[in-house]
Amino acid sequence: MGTLGYAILGLLYRRSMTGYELSKEFESGLFEVWSAKHSQIYPELKSLYEAGLIDYQVEISGTVLEKKVYTITSDGERMLQKWVQDSGAAPQAPKDEFRLRLFFSDCVSANSRRQQLESRLAQHQQRLERLQKDQNKFEELPPQDDQAFNDYLVLLGGIFREQAACQWLETCLELCRQRGE
Repeated sequence: MGTLGYAILGLLYRRSMTGYELSKEFESGLFEVWSAKHSQIYPELKSLYEAGLIDYQVEISGTVLEKKVYTITSDGERMLQKWVQDSGAAPQAPKDEFRLRLFFSDCVSANSRRQQLESRLAQHQQRLERLQKDQNKFEELPPQDDQAFNDYLVLLGGIFREQAACQWLETCLELCRQRGE
């Protein structure tokens, strides 16, 4: 099973949801660590159901609209717990199209490279500001046995990632300035 399946199991471990609600979680709660499109989620739900890892109940909304509300099964919980506890090997460096472009930026003007770096820095600064606002929602560090504690840890990782990206880009821009760009 792929990571998307485990992400869905994790969300359903927290609470029962419809496919639509799962999609919204990938756009909000999980967007900092994992992404999935609507078109990826529904086939994965079908696979998880066929594997006996999730179940669903059909609910009627209004007079005719049917919606499936998915829940994790005990087999799904065991599979999720096993996956969460597996430390595994550190992944290779993720693919990063911006860094690949920067690697080959000798084919454009120094001014163009600087503009790309400045643009990317602005994007990371905006993300950092948004994450720091999200951090302000926590009045204090949640208790360790609360799911909000895990949310806080992941949010903190996002903040550190954005801070590191900003520092790297600022250093790149400074090096460009030193070289006369």
